[in-house]
Amino acid sequence: MRTSTLKRWTIGLVLLALLVAVLGGLIWGGITGWAPSRKDYPVQGLYVSTTDGDLAWPTLATMGADFAYVRASAGGRLRDPRFAANIKGARAAGMRYGAVHEFSLCADEASQAEQFITTVPRDPDMLPPVVSLELDEKCKTRPDRAMLLGELNTFLNQIENHSGKPALLRIGRDFEDAYQVSEGLARTVWLIGDFVPPDYAAKRWVMWQSSSFYRINGAPEGVRWNVVRP
Repeated sequence: MRTSTLKRWTIGLVLLALLVAVLGGLIWGGITGWAPSRKDYPVQGLYVSTTDGDLAWPTLATMGADFAYVRASAGGRLRDPRFAANIKGARAAGMRYGAVHEFSLCADEASQAEQFITTVPRDPDMLPPVVSLELDEKCKTRPDRAMLLGELNTFLNQIENHSGKPALLRIGRDFEDAYQVSEGLARTVWLIGDFVPPDYAAKRWVMWQSSSFYRINGAPEGVRWNVVRP
């Protein structure tokens, strides 16, 4: 009798585990497959770097990626090894394309500007350059607000002279909380918030990163998905 009861309990637990796994997979699939409505946001695209691997650019374009922002550099030393390949892929697929620099509080603005300028070619067809501002826990030494705004102004002037276009600021919530950059710099902003339109900046966003892990044909591991305010 005990053996029969134990067997029934074991079968029940196995079935329950399978049910939880299936439901979890369906929920996760729904989360990772969500993007804002095209009716509300007709222009949508992705932000990629070397960590996203080898992307199928023609497929991404077919699936509705209108543009691609590609990481070019980070800090004062890192050049994204897939920058040129990603730009080439996006261009060949007929997508609009632009370059991103991930700004570091632990590197001086001159070396960061040089890193970006020597990585990104002058290309009149490129979208405006983007400076991505997010706090990095590895960077413990941080300037005060006045110093940071001065460094960013210097950096922006140099990359804008190179590109011929005003830059866009991609600002994380933690960075904005620490420095109120959107209030201190006269630039349009790109904000980050999975599923819910963000409102943490002093001005309305022009671009919104709506998902940090959107799975789409052509990028099965997921990418950062973004929309443009109509």
